[in-house]
Amino acid sequence: MKGILYLFPLFCLWCSTDMKKSKNSTILIAVSIVILGVIVSFLLVFSVLDNDSSPFSNAKEALAEEFSGAYPKEHKQDGRVVEVDIVASMGQLEIVKGHSTSVWSYNGTVPGPEIRVRKGDTVRINFTNNLWQPSTIHFHGIRVPNRMDGVPDITQLTVRRGESFVYEFTPKDAGTFWFHPHENSSEQLERGLYGVLIVEDEYSEQYSQDRVWVIDDWLLEDTYQIDPYFVTQHDLAHDGRWGNVITVNSSLQEVLRAQPGERIRLRVINVSNGRVYTTNFGSLDAKVIAVDGMYVKEAFHVNGFVLAPGNRIDVDITIPKNAAGKSFDVYDEFTRHRNILGTIVVEGNSVVTPSFPYPQNEQVPDWTDAVDVPVDKRYVLDARNSGTGLEWTINGETFSEHTPLVLQSGEFNKIAFENKSFRLHPMHLHGQFFKVIARNGRSVKEPYFRDTVLVGAQETVEVGLVPLDKGKWLNHCHIAEHADAGMTTSIIVR
Repeated sequence: MKGILYLFPLFCLWCSTDMKKSKNSTILIAVSIVILGVIVSFLLVFSVLDNDSSPFSNAKEALAEEFSGAYPKEHKQDGRVVEVDIVASMGQLEIVKGHSTSVWSYNGTVPGPEIRVRKGDTVRINFTNNLWQPSTIHFHGIRVPNRMDGVPDITQLTVRRGESFVYEFTPKDAGTFWFHPHENSSEQLERGLYGVLIVEDEYSEQYSQDRVWVIDDWLLEDTYQIDPYFVTQHDLAHDGRWGNVITVNSSLQEVLRAQPGERIRLRVINVSNGRVYTTNFGSLDAKVIAVDGMYVKEAFHVNGFVLAPGNRIDVDITIPKNAAGKSFDVYDEFTRHRNILGTIVVEGNSVVTPSFPYPQNEQVPDWTDAVDVPVDKRYVLDARNSGTGLEWTINGETFSEHTPLVLQSGEFNKIAFENKSFRLHPMHLHGQFFKVIARNGRSVKEPYFRDTVLVGAQETVEVGLVPLDKGKWLNHCHIAEHADAGMTTSIIVR
């Protein structure tokens, strides 16, 4: 580049000397000067662009370095093999007292089996499908080998009626996870196909109790049967399917019994198709210690935390020593109507409160400089009308039309979810965790990773991502109806 710039004055001098020879020569020289000027200008622009891009490259390398060690890249297989048989079949459930509702379930219960393993254990799931629809199992939030992710036509074929499939993996992370189908999800999830997977660590045994609340809502007819119309135009034009009955662990009146002084770890999972919850634990000393299965950098009060479909929180609750005979309602306040999710009933004699620091991940990066780094990939979320009705798209494309985004393992990426619609979109990325950097251009300090983030109406959410696990992974709206209507894309990590 510099060589061309040095030759340019000599070229102009030669032109001024030679241009007296003829008019044709003069025209030729003038044209040559113009062309050379264009080339020089072009090179100058790209030189400037190259110089401007290097600070961002350095910044991204620094952000990736800050992330290093935030969670394990590889699993450590040093435990037992935990083998569980899971059968999907039709059954009955008493959601409303005195009335039987036809459901689909894992092993005859809703929620399905609560699988508990220790970090380092290998999990082997022998899945058999006895339903008339094909199905799979996706382990939500767990970083599994790509072939174990349970996504039809991406990582495996569907499991048809009477067929079986073996899922086997060693979890890399301890935390709260769950599993559900990834085939015709809007119906299969709504009918009751979901279960819980807890990966325990050294903190699990230190609590007085370690409990799980699985929050769901059901759209029931007057006959107490599940409304059989799925992915309706109403659901598509709104925030998916919202039920008229809310349950915790399939109970309308979930009760957690505790003694004064107990310290409880309560794992809360939102498995609803579309409904969003805002938690309120009242006056209880209740702190969030983990989000989407991953420990936070610093515990914070739970009230006001928004749980979108797919989200989980682990709540550390200390029961007051003077609370014998009292009860504490836990509310959802996302809508104008306050819903009681469950009640903590305190009874019995006071016990010694377990004393230990809040579990935390001090290596969660702050990424304060990430807000100034340019966006690497922008996903525009919107709807369009088609011949069959409303479709939900990412960058104007449904899943069948999309081209995967290719990323390099270990590199920092800034991704923006830009919601052009007036509906909610909880965006879920398989196989990876990310951290929210900004909302509508304003820096956000969230001291934790996520695998699902709620993008509000007309909102843009920017996230930082350092992918570690290689393979082809889905990235989709976790409102099941929106995903089934096209709001799904994928990334390839190399």
